[in-house]
Amino acid sequence: MTLSFKTEARHGYSVKFSPYFPQRLACVTCQYYGIAGCGTLFILDQTPEGLAVVRTYDWNDGLFDLTWAENNENVVVTAAGDGSVLVWDTAQLKGPIRAFKEHTKEVNSVDWSLTRNENLVLSGSWDHTIKLWDLQNSQSLNTFSGHEYIVYNVAWSPHIPGCFVSASGDCTLRLWDARGGQFPTTVIPAHDGEILTCDWCKYDQNLLFSGSVDGLIRGWDLRDTTKPVCELKGHQYAVRRIRTSPFVKTMLASCSYDFTVRIWDFSRPEALEVVSHHTEFVYGLDFNIHVPGQLADCGWDEFLRVYYPACSTPVIC
Repeated sequence: MTLSFKTEARHGYSVKFSPYFPQRLACVTCQYYGIAGCGTLFILDQTPEGLAVVRTYDWNDGLFDLTWAENNENVVVTAAGDGSVLVWDTAQLKGPIRAFKEHTKEVNSVDWSLTRNENLVLSGSWDHTIKLWDLQNSQSLNTFSGHEYIVYNVAWSPHIPGCFVSASGDCTLRLWDARGGQFPTTVIPAHDGEILTCDWCKYDQNLLFSGSVDGLIRGWDLRDTTKPVCELKGHQYAVRRIRTSPFVKTMLASCSYDFTVRIWDFSRPEALEVVSHHTEFVYGLDFNIHVPGQLADCGWDEFLRVYYPACSTPVIC
């Protein structure tokens, strides 16, 4: 069964399930495809009647990404088109409780740390930089430079404290140690086109994945980054987001400008399943960490969907 919610006059950019509540998810959207206008954060619950709105919050610029806090069930951090990193308390009706604005251009990506209760947030921006935040401080803790073009995605390692990866329009993945200075520890020339997305394998600390405008998804072993360990072909246009499964070691999902979501076993060359329930670019994608096999996605067609692909569980696959 598929649950659908229409983000009326708002185009979906990112969707994430709550790490606390299996029924809850959040979605950030933009007016006018993110080119102009405001943005809206939706907090939704799955109910027997469908997807129900818990809260909505508006901002005066587009909202491009979000991350749930790992230390507070009600807190969401969003990336904004005006260069802001915004902190929202979803138990309150009012606007953001904090607004950090150090980036000089749009913020594309935000991510909350996953190891040792560090409670640190990363932000990646069109200004080519990555910033490290402790939300208790009024200023960022560090700025990481080196990318030569837009930083589209930042992602903390779920295994290694202080380690994160970034994906950029300069066609590289870069690995960083948040405690070790402002420069990358490793640079991987991963694709021939802009890299829009990256994610870590949840079961292998040395394995990560990248997705590019070239339509390819590649896997990388950090012990030898001279060549990819796998290459997944199938998307006709840019791969906008990839998410690795929290339940199946070799499974990942991807969404694309070709209007599809694809489910993969990265040990096989072809997609296990192609989901075609959008009529515009698909931008947001996430696995529910509480419910095996459940996915959510959102796109520019103003629809958010929650569903179970036929091949999303180890039993079926």
